Amino acid sequence: MSNRIVFLGTPDFAVASLEALIENNFNVVGVVTMPDKKAGRGHKIQYSPVKECALKHDLPLLQPTNLKDADFQAELAALKADIQVVVAFRMLPEAVWAMPPMGTINVHGSLLPNYRGAAPVNWAVINGEEETGVTTFQLKHEIDTGAILKQKKTPITPEETAGSVYVRLMNLGAELLVETLTGLFDSTIEPIPQNQLMDEADIKHAPKIFKPDCAINWNQSAERIFNFIRGMAPFPGAYTHVKVQDKKLLLKVKSSELTENPSNEAGLLEIKDKSIFVHTNDFQLKLTDVQLEGKRAMAPADLLNGTPLENQNLISF
Repeated sequence: MSNRIVFLGTPDFAVASLEALIENNFNVVGVVTMPDKKAGRGHKIQYSPVKECALKHDLPLLQPTNLKDADFQAELAALKADIQVVVAFRMLPEAVWAMPPMGTINVHGSLLPNYRGAAPVNWAVINGEEETGVTTFQLKHEIDTGAILKQKKTPITPEETAGSVYVRLMNLGAELLVETLTGLFDSTIEPIPQNQLMDEADIKHAPKIFKPDCAINWNQSAERIFNFIRGMAPFPGAYTHVKVQDKKLLLKVKSSELTENPSNEAGLLEIKDKSIFVHTNDFQLKLTDVQLEGKRAMAPADLLNGTPLENQNLISF
């Protein structure tokens, strides 16, 4: 296809979309990704997954530290893109997203207008949604608010984690991007303003998740906590704190299981038959995969074999 495309993205979620464009013979004339960073104990230079993909396919590559930099914008303009595609990248200044004649489109991991923001997959699972999807839309000033181009839906099963949904949406987003660009170039897509789909007051949001947000609130229902844990898995990870021989240690809870055991006292951790149960405000929740600070992830039975963990109330400290 002759239309010139510049692709902007950074993580593996974006790589699937870039690979799909290349496999379907779209004319990708340049790639923009984050600067290289140092990682690990050896401070080795680490490329972003999108850079690795661009190098593999010998695509022109830009790695600006400042998207408002005049030299970068001149280099970007020199690529003469007809349209830009953004997948999991940072916010763009208007001078960048408005540069191409056909503007800039974005692939977002939710069914917009719901779950605007940085963590749509996590929040959909945390909130117990039974369905999610991907959306392509036109960029504008306010984040994730541009007119919708196309959407694809997918169910969320009760046992799924944010991680498994993320992988599915990554591939679904790549398919949707190909369909969207084909429709735009064929002039067969009519953008739909988001305010035609939902009132602003009814929209659910997906703000960035920070470490304090990952703490489990045991005063909630077992089902809500169960959804919270799987919505935080595998990253960034739900956690609580436990006392082990008078030491307060962080305990990551990677998975759990709903039970019909009635709860006596919210936050009470109870050890029964080499299993760990925590009481909520209605039923007990069984922890099935945990990671104590300083140890690897393991089944509770394995943790209890080498750790003097005793019954305690997790809310009391």
